[in-house]
Amino acid sequence: MSKTQLKGSELKEASISEFFEKNKHILGFDSLQKSLFMIVKEAIDNSLDACEEYGIVPEIAVRVSKIGADVYEAQIEDNGPGIDRKEVPKVFGQLLYGSRFHSIRQSRGQQGIGITAAILYGQITTGKTATVKSKKMGEDVAVEIELGINVKENKADVKGEKAVIWDTDHGTSVTVRAKGKYQAGRQSVFEYLKESAVVNPNMNLTYIDPDNRKWTFRRVVEQPSPKSKEIKPHPLGLELGEIRSIAQTSNEKTLAKFLSGEFNRVSEKVAGEILQVSGIDGSKPPSELTLEEIDSLMKAFKEVRMMPPPTDCLSPIGGEFLRKGLRNIYEETHPSFYSKPVMRPVAVYSGNPFSVEASIVYGGELKSDEQVRVVRYANKVPLLYQAGACAITKAISEMDWRPYGLEQRQGSGVPYGPMIILVHVYGTRIPYTSESKEAVANVEDIVEEVKLAMRSLGRGVRKYLRKQQKRVKAREKFRLVQILLPEIGRKSSSILGETEPSLDLVLSQIANVVFVNEDTEPFENGIHVRISLHNFTSRPRSLTVYADPPVGEISGGVNTWEVKEINPAENYSITYDVIGSIKDYPGTDIYFTGIDAVYVQGAEPLPADWNMESLTIEEEDGGDEEEEEDSDEL
Repeated sequence: MSKTQLKGSELKEASISEFFEKNKHILGFDSLQKSLFMIVKEAIDNSLDACEEYGIVPEIAVRVSKIGADVYEAQIEDNGPGIDRKEVPKVFGQLLYGSRFHSIRQSRGQQGIGITAAILYGQITTGKTATVKSKKMGEDVAVEIELGINVKENKADVKGEKAVIWDTDHGTSVTVRAKGKYQAGRQSVFEYLKESAVVNPNMNLTYIDPDNRKWTFRRVVEQPSPKSKEIKPHPLGLELGEIRSIAQTSNEKTLAKFLSGEFNRVSEKVAGEILQVSGIDGSKPPSELTLEEIDSLMKAFKEVRMMPPPTDCLSPIGGEFLRKGLRNIYEETHPSFYSKPVMRPVAVYSGNPFSVEASIVYGGELKSDEQVRVVRYANKVPLLYQAGACAITKAISEMDWRPYGLEQRQGSGVPYGPMIILVHVYGTRIPYTSESKEAVANVEDIVEEVKLAMRSLGRGVRKYLRKQQKRVKAREKFRLVQILLPEIGRKSSSILGETEPSLDLVLSQIANVVFVNEDTEPFENGIHVRISLHNFTSRPRSLTVYADPPVGEISGGVNTWEVKEINPAENYSITYDVIGSIKDYPGTDIYFTGIDAVYVQGAEPLPADWNMESLTIEEEDGGDEEEEEDSDEL
C-alpha cells in the first residue's frame, strides 16, 4: 500500500453537528461580537415565525447579561404557541430538524439550523448547556429542559427535565450562555431588534442590555402578520436531482398523474403537452425514469407554456405595516417626508416567486453630507452584515440618483443625502450568499426588480423636493402681493399727496388666483396649523381643501373641509392641530378640488389615489423623464 492510500479504519463518517462544530464560521459565528448577535437573531426569527404561523400578535422579551470577561447569557422569551415536550429536544438539539425545510412557502427560517447552531456555539465556547422552557396552549404547567448537543450523533443531550409553573398562557423561552462581545453600532444586537421592530409593528418588544438599560418598542398595529400558504413545487424551480427524488418517492402510478399531481400549475392538459414534447410514455411509472428522460422533461418544461407560481405562498410586510413601522421607529429623527411604500408585482426567478417592497424616509435630522443609509431585509429579517456583497446594495449603487435630487459621485455608488432607504426582498427560496443568510445573492432578476422599486421611490423624492421649491416660491409671491405692493401704494400716495387707495380689487386683477398659505406654531404635543385662503380673483370661489401632514396625525382625524364661498378680496381660515414628535415641520401637503387648478397657488389638485390603501398599490416603472414644471406665473 502506498503512502497516499488510506486504510478503511482511517475513514470515518462525520455528523452534521461535528461538521459545524469545526466550521462554525459558515453559520455566521466568526467573531465574538457577531456570535452574540447571531444567538439573539436566530431565537427572534423562530419566535416571529411561530407567532405568524398561529396568528398570534407577538410579545417578545430579550435580555443579554454579562457573566464573565467575555461570556454572556442571552435569554429570549415569546408568547408563541409553545412546543410539545417530546419535540423540544429535536427542535433545539438536532441540526436540520424543522417543520419548514420541505415546505415551499415564505418563512424566516427554513433549514432547521439556526437556533440549534446557537446552542451548539454556546456549548463549544463555554461547555454550558442551554435551558428551554415551553408551555402549549391549554396546558397548566410548562416544561423546562436543560440540554446540550451530542455532536457525534446529531441529537440532543438532555441533562434535566422538570415541570414548572409559568405565569403565561403559552410561549417559549430559551437561554444560551456563550462567549461573545457586546458593543453598540450598526451591527449590534440593539440595531437588529430596532430594525425588526420596523417591519413588525404589531410586536411588543422589550430589551434589557448588559448595563441593565431597558428599551421598549411598542406595537402600533394590533393585527397578526399575514401567513403564507404552502404550495407544490413549480417545475421551473427544480433541478434534475430534485425531480428524480420526487419521482422516486411519489405515490402516483403513472408519469401523467405524477406531473399533474406533484407539481404546481401542471394540469392534465399541460401534463399531456409536456409528455408530447418530451416524447415519454405517460403510462410509465415515475420511479423508473432515467436521467436522460428527466433531462427531456426539464427541456419540455421550458417549451410548454405554464402559469407562474401562485402568490399566496408569499407574505409581504405590507403598506400599512411599513408606514406605521417606519413612523414608529424613525420618528425620533423628525423626518420631513415618508414616501408611499412601493409594492412591486410578484416576479419569478428560476420558477421561484419573489417580490420587492420598499420605502424612503427623508429629511429632518438625517445628515445630508453622509451616504444614504440602506436598511436591507430578506423575508422580513434584517440583514446587517455583508452589505457590499448584497444584490440590494448592488441595485442601489448602479442607479443614477442625481436626476432625483441626490448627490452621487460619478453617477454610481450609494448616494449622499438625508435619507434612509428600506428594501425588503421576499420569496419562497431567497438565494443567499452563504448559510448565515447575511446577503442576497446577485441574481439578475432580483437586482432588476430592486432597481424598478428604487426608480419609483426616486420619483417620489423628486416630486417632494419640487413641492418644497414651489412652496417657497408661492410664499414669496404671497409676500409680494400682501406686503410689498401695499407698501408701494402707501409710499406712492405719500409722495403724491393723495389718499391711499384700496388695493384689494387691483390685486385681484393682477394676481387672479386663490392664494393658499400655511402658518404653524409649535406647542407641547405637536403644532398648531392655520391654512389661509385669500381670494385674489374677480369672482366668488368655492372649493374643497384636503390636508395631509407628512409627519404626525391630525387631532380628531378630520382632514377635509368644504369651503362654500370666498368673495373677491376676502379670506377664509382653517385651523387644526397636528399631534406627534415634530421638529422643523416641513409643511402640510395641501390639495383641493372644485376649482380650476390655474386659479390656485400654494396647493395642488387632489391626486387620484387619495385615501387609497398603499397596501393595494402596485407602482410600475414608467421611465425617468423629467416632469414638466408647473407655471410659476401669477
